[in-house]
Amino acid sequence: MQRTKTGPVPSLKPPKAARRYSAGMRRMAWCGLALMAMCIASAPGALAAPPERPRETVLKLVTQIQKADYQGDRAALQHLYAYLEPLIADEKLASRVRYWRGFALWRRAINGFNESADPKDLEHDLTQAIAEFKESAAKDPAFVDAKVGTISCLGSLIYLALGHADRVQELIAQSSPLVKELRTSSPDNPRFVWVLGPILWNLPPERGGGQDKAIENYQKGLEAARKAKDTPVDPLDPSWGEPELLMSLAWSSLNRASPDLDAADQYAHSALALVPYWHYVRDILLPQIQTAKAAKPQTSSVFLCFLASLLRYLA
Repeated sequence: MQRTKTGPVPSLKPPKAARRYSAGMRRMAWCGLALMAMCIASAPGALAAPPERPRETVLKLVTQIQKADYQGDRAALQHLYAYLEPLIADEKLASRVRYWRGFALWRRAINGFNESADPKDLEHDLTQAIAEFKESAAKDPAFVDAKVGTISCLGSLIYLALGHADRVQELIAQSSPLVKELRTSSPDNPRFVWVLGPILWNLPPERGGGQDKAIENYQKGLEAARKAKDTPVDPLDPSWGEPELLMSLAWSSLNRASPDLDAADQYAHSALALVPYWHYVRDILLPQIQTAKAAKPQTSSVFLCFLASLLRYLA
């Protein structure tokens, strides 16, 4: 019986080149996963606390939001606003999470005014901030600061709407009842006092406003803010106000009809003593004050020259 010759049985192992290719692909996949994990872990919005400790996570993000505000970092404020979104689901924290999301967009818009940002961008941030503040107030009707934020955002929207009378009246109709409410219920809240300042500055004296009234208001708020330092508060509740009131006193002292440049300089430096990295005060407001001081005639020197001339004449 004749044997049938069979060829060699093919090896089940892939060729060396294929093995090298497959190993390379596995390494690339693992590297990709490792890189993704590193990116997630290093992202500013990554949970800094375990899922069962969302409060600590919110507190860390709030600290970053306030720092980004003072630094004028609008991109960071946008990111931090988004990073808070998953924490809205926690009913115990929802009101304050909504507040700080609104705060991030509110301050993103305020910093945008200093940069001459696109008005449409500013309007979008302010409108979304108002929505967050309203959600915050709905979750906790006794939470005054959500209404404070709403008043300020509406004021900025009024400024953007100047020249459009119907829109201005619509916004005033939303703002006025809130201002009236807080002037009755929370007149000493330092953050409300700060927000009330621009309203008083632009109201004529016969309607209870004027520059002197606004400055008096800021000084009252500053006193209240300093007294409030001794009152324990929940770290998730806003306690800012003193630096902002000092900044507004500096701005008002510079821009009033009869500028007090020494007071403006003192207030600005006091604000920087509290927040040394405050971009607006350090890089914009303080140079404006220094420029005004340099341009102002030195009264004492003029008087001394006059006195010397008079003495020479009499001699």
